Amino acid sequence: MNTVITPKKRLTTSAMIASIAAEGQPTRPAPFGHALAELARERADIVGLSADLSKYTDLHIFAKEHPERFYQMGMAEQLLMSAAAGMAREGFTPFATTYAVFASRRAYDFICMAIAEENLNVKIVCGLPGLTTGYGPSHQATDDLAIFRAMPNLMIIDPCDALEIEQAVPAIAAHQGPVYMRLLRGNVPLVLDRYDYRFQIGKAQTLRGGRDVLIISTGLLTMRALEAAEQLQADGVDVSVLHVPTIKPLDEATLLAEARKPGRLVVTAENHSIVGGLGEAVAGVLMRNGVTPTFRQIALPDAFLDAGALPTLHDRYGISTAAVVEQVKGWL
Repeated sequence: MNTVITPKKRLTTSAMIASIAAEGQPTRPAPFGHALAELARERADIVGLSADLSKYTDLHIFAKEHPERFYQMGMAEQLLMSAAAGMAREGFTPFATTYAVFASRRAYDFICMAIAEENLNVKIVCGLPGLTTGYGPSHQATDDLAIFRAMPNLMIIDPCDALEIEQAVPAIAAHQGPVYMRLLRGNVPLVLDRYDYRFQIGKAQTLRGGRDVLIISTGLLTMRALEAAEQLQADGVDVSVLHVPTIKPLDEATLLAEARKPGRLVVTAENHSIVGGLGEAVAGVLMRNGVTPTFRQIALPDAFLDAGALPTLHDRYGISTAAVVEQVKGWL
């Protein structure tokens, strides 16, 4: 008697380019690449540079439409940043793209000396921020905000979704001076359209109000915070979400006004190490101004993280929606 064994369906995931979108969640493809290509139709000064990663930072969209303004610098991030500085000196507005680990760790001194010290008009846009890849510590930029926050003249932006990326591109291009922007690439979730949202440099915005908990979040953790707030609402917990897309300079006035409202647990949430990111920046603002609510942080641990599938890692390190809900309930 022959036994027929039906093979199990093989589960696959791309650890490098895995989507952070939940099943059925609306997305937009390559919002950065399309927004930059559109902006370049109006502004002849816009140029794009890549360190052999245009496909993985969505800059290939720009390169296809504006090949004469696209520069492939090869696997040489120091050269990438130095060339961008030179172009800025000649009146161009360069968008230099690579992975966040390579910009923050490998090219730090070149960004500091060639771009930030000279206050040049270079926009550094970097993929795979925080825990958005499963390839392990070599590609997980869990410390980029801590590394760059202390650099003078450098603005830092951490967008939440596709809509915010599309709006942030022309905004940072209009800003005179260096900018570091974290990038979500590929099919990026669409979240903020439900909140009549408009990105403004340096402005934090309340997306929903709540009397029990204030979550101060940035980047993809704003998406998680909004999802968690809906689940917590079903359990009778009223959660306010304050989105902070500009890490530097912080919107201190809005942060203080929200944190001063009595009776609320204040929680910061970020896709970054618990050391040196949004949480510690907010805590510093509160302490310096004598505002002392019950304060907690949702962030990645101070550790080199594992490799693996993103959903598993997000659960393990506390930044999935379920993990956010569990932590907030525990603190309450």
